Amino acid sequence: MKISATIVALNEERNIARAIGSVKPCVDEVIVVDSGSSDRTCEIAAEMGARVVREPWRGYAEQKNFATACAANDWILSLDADEELTAQLAAEIGALRGAAARDDVSGWTMPRRARYLGRWIRHSGWYPDRKIRLYHRGRGAWKGERVHETVAVTGAVGTLRGDLLHFTCDSLNQHLLTIDRYTSLAAQAIVESGKPVRLRRLVIDPPWTFVRCYFFQRGFLDGVHGFVIAAMAGFYTFLKYAKAREMPR
Repeated sequence: MKISATIVALNEERNIARAIGSVKPCVDEVIVVDSGSSDRTCEIAAEMGARVVREPWRGYAEQKNFATACAANDWILSLDADEELTAQLAAEIGALRGAAARDDVSGWTMPRRARYLGRWIRHSGWYPDRKIRLYHRGRGAWKGERVHETVAVTGAVGTLRGDLLHFTCDSLNQHLLTIDRYTSLAAQAIVESGKPVRLRRLVIDPPWTFVRCYFFQRGFLDGVHGFVIAAMAGFYTFLKYAKAREMPR
């Protein structure tokens, strides 16, 4: 069971070495698809033995599918540049790599643990946040028009226990910039769907998002960080619909 690791990147010189270093022990090749970095991302990746492919940005799902097409092996381990395998997860994947090829499983899920403002988040709807990131490319592909891309597979899905670490925002300013970018994409998707944005989406959905995140998803157990996450989630919901309402149909 040979595995190719694929990483899409843009100006990730702070993160790329960590991501590559975490996957190298458990895969047969590492491919970094760069969409036009102006920093040392490509240089660092090449120095660490990754094969660097330069490709203009296609969108989240399509860029990752392009990376898959560049791979030499059928089994794909897909990471973002700001992610890292824990030693436990790398060992589990390494054990699969050393086993016979699997025809009974099309993909494997792994729990993703996020680091936000210097703290690992255990609640708030952010954990375990299971993702399919190891999959057979003949039986799976990335889906998603603009945001929140996911791997869809045909067939059985296995479960891995080790965490995939996600290094998110280091500051509130960084989080706000991310929200601004993603809500614009989400608003475009809403407009393209043709669905009207009623006033209740602006009035009811944002506070409900906060309540769900902070109380029902136990964000309060994450302390101040959980409150901030819930507040930002409500703001994201409001901004997404507000932008959609002002976009031309």
